[in-house]
Amino acid sequence: MGAFGARARLAAAGVLIAGISASTLAAPPPASADRAQVLQQLLDCRKISDGPTRLACYDRAAATMDQAEAKGDIVVVDREQARKVRRQAFGFTLPSITLFERGEKPEEISTMEGKVAAARMNGAGKWVIRLEDGATWAQVDTNEVTTPPQAGDPVKIRKASLGSYILSLPHHVSFRAHREE
Repeated sequence: MGAFGARARLAAAGVLIAGISASTLAAPPPASADRAQVLQQLLDCRKISDGPTRLACYDRAAATMDQAEAKGDIVVVDREQARKVRRQAFGFTLPSITLFERGEKPEEISTMEGKVAAARMNGAGKWVIRLEDGATWAQVDTNEVTTPPQAGDPVKIRKASLGSYILSLPHHVSFRAHREE
């Protein structure tokens, strides 16, 4: 699986809410372009003053949301899930996904730690390191690593200047790397 596949998966995870082509409720367009129509339909039920009619509206809207979520037309995430996605995307340059930034200022992730799952040298004599979480980082500088990284070695990756990253292993020289997967 190449870098494109991993980026496509992360971008797909970032596209959390898609439109629904056929809705069972008649409702005006969403009040906000950032909201899924099925959510707006649920919220619009609050405007109905007659109790039984409002309840029926909520029931229909909840059923529509449930169906949309089951089909994958919408995805509901909580704050912790959004944080997890931002951590998993560490090292990738992705477009800003404002859905992950609602409610609070997102934490700035400047370092990440993990463990080596596998390490190999590529054809250019640079190290490619796959972490236990599936992230793959490739060396981009010419620093010599005298002792091969081993599975289980702890890894620390930190943001450096100009969008670069420094990967550090114990008893090894640190080197600049970029995220591939």
